[in-house]
Parts: sequence; structure tokens; C-alpha cells
Amino acid sequence: MNFDPAHFFQHIHDQIFDPARLPVAIIAILVVVFGGLVFGPLGGNANPLLWRVVDFLFGPLGGKLDKTERKSGDLATRGFIVTVTALIIGYLIGHFFQTLSVTYPNYMMVDIAALTLVLSAGAGWYALLRLYRAVEGKGGVKGAFYAIATTTRTNLTTADEFTITRVGIGMGAKLLDKGIVAPVLWYLIAGLPAAYLYATLAALSWRFGKEGFSKGFGLTANHLEKLMGMIPNLFSGVLIALSGLLTPTAGMTRSLLSLFPAKSGHSDYFQGGAPVTSMAYALKVSLGGATQDTDGSAIQRVWAGPEGATAKLEAKHLHRGLYITVMAHLLLVLALLVAIVGHGRGFFS
Repeated sequence: MNFDPAHFFQHIHDQIFDPARLPVAIIAILVVVFGGLVFGPLGGNANPLLWRVVDFLFGPLGGKLDKTERKSGDLATRGFIVTVTALIIGYLIGHFFQTLSVTYPNYMMVDIAALTLVLSAGAGWYALLRLYRAVEGKGGVKGAFYAIATTTRTNLTTADEFTITRVGIGMGAKLLDKGIVAPVLWYLIAGLPAAYLYATLAALSWRFGKEGFSKGFGLTANHLEKLMGMIPNLFSGVLIALSGLLTPTAGMTRSLLSLFPAKSGHSDYFQGGAPVTSMAYALKVSLGGATQDTDGSAIQRVWAGPEGATAKLEAKHLHRGLYITVMAHLLLVLALLVAIVGHGRGFFS
């Protein structure tokens, strides 16, 4: 059978503007926003629930297999096997929910419930609000640092408040990308199986990828996640940049310009990529810097942000960063609503 590019791209177009999937995506986003704000990070972890399932199933095994004294080739082979196994399980879970959705199509409730399992929004905001209260010196913030450390897998026991604040702002930008934009986009393109495949890769990269500093075990997960996540990552950066227009003292223009290639001032993809870079330029601060992960590995994050920007972030920076993150989510929901209206009026036919 001959490959027809026009037919292929028309199929992708039809999937993205599927009038059934667009409302599901909007409702699922709203569910994880309000649910996360009400209940907070479950167990101190603001990442999507599927990430925690993947960590429960493969975290202990991977921890035993990922021994730094072994050769990188051996570690890469072990990581490849774990990644493929996890992907098969992730796909089967997504396919199960997709089949269940076809069997019980009432109001797309199965799709909505299943999609929420790979999304996260409000729980991250909840954690950042508690961090803001802690940095500002207010009470009632027990465990504020713990949620940031657990969600980002960063050892904050010896970190100062500047470092913790930088990590927190970066967490908000990365959760927008990997916890909302990427899984939603893949759901719109190819349904629940694709969303679950991506979320499984993102979870493995979070658990074993060490933000690009893996000795070999997390290489397969990192590169496959990057392959599926590059376009959503850029789109997330654009959303954050546009949110600068709605945020007092933030800079939309410099944030948009930061998305173009440059020699310095850009976050590496595995350390956040476009959304972290866009956030740094919007706030006119420096994000990144050396930290240590919860396994004790050194994470040498590059510095993202305009030249001369401060890295001594305070409560006011965290407040504005959270505001930008919220506005970015609202812009995404607005874009999905526009797509629904446009489809209804035949604009995308």
C-alpha cells in the first residue's frame, strides 16, 4: 500500500480537532486543577498518578540495576529492557481504557477519568503556594519543602532558600509541559494509548533520567521522551511567554524571543527546555544551577535566563512565576475552546 502524505496529515488534523476529544481534554484539565488544589500532592508528590504507579512498579528494580560502578553499555542495556517493559505495560493500560471507553461511551466518562491519571496541575500549584508561604515567612507550611523535593527528585536538605525557590519555579514550568501539554496533545492525536505511552516515558525519565546526567540506565527513556516531547515542550514555552502579557512586570517579548536558538541562557531539554527558559526570561531571573538528586547524583543544571539576571530568587519571584503558570493553563484551555468553536463552524474542515 502506497503512503499518501496528504491523507496522513489530514488524519492527524481530523484527530486533533476531534469534537469528542477536545471537551474531554478540557474537563480532565479542570478536574486535575480543582482536585489538586483541594487535596494537594498525594504523598507529597505533585506528579501525575501514573508516574507514581511506574515508580512503584519499576523504581526499586531500577534502583538495584542502576549501579554507577558498572559500564555505561551494560547500564544502557538494562535501562533499555526496563523501558521497553514499562512501555508495553503503559500501552496496555491505555489500550484497556480505550477499549472500555468504546464499550461504555456514556458522556466519555472513561476517557475523562483515564486522562486525569496522566495529568497534574492543581497539586503542583498547591505545593508552590505552600512554598510561597514558607519563603515569605508565614505559618502553616509544614512539609512545604518536602513536596518540592519529592516532585522534582531534588535533595533540598542543604539547599538555601534561593535554590529551593528556583527549583520550585522550574517545577511549575515543567509540570505544565510534561503533566498537561504533552499528554493532552498526544491524547488528541492518537487517544489514550498514546497519552499513556508518553506519560510512561516521562515517568521513567523523571525516575531514572537524572535530567540528562544518567550514566546510561536512563538514556533510552530520555531520548524516547524527548522524541515525543519536543513539540509539546516548545508549545509550553510559547504558552508561558504569552502569559507574560497577562502578568504585571513580566516580559512577553523577551520571553518569546528566548525561544529562538542561542548560544547561552537556554535550559537544556532534559532540565526543562523551552518552558523553563521562557519562564526565566519572562521573570528576568536565572533558573538552574547545581543541585543533587535524591539518589545522591550531581545535577549540573545550566543557567537559563537573560544576561545579568539575578539568581537570588525571593517570594515575589515565586508569586509571579506561579501566576504565569496559572495563566498558561488558562490559555491552553482557551485554545481548546477555540478549537471546539472553530470546528463547529467549519473553520478547520
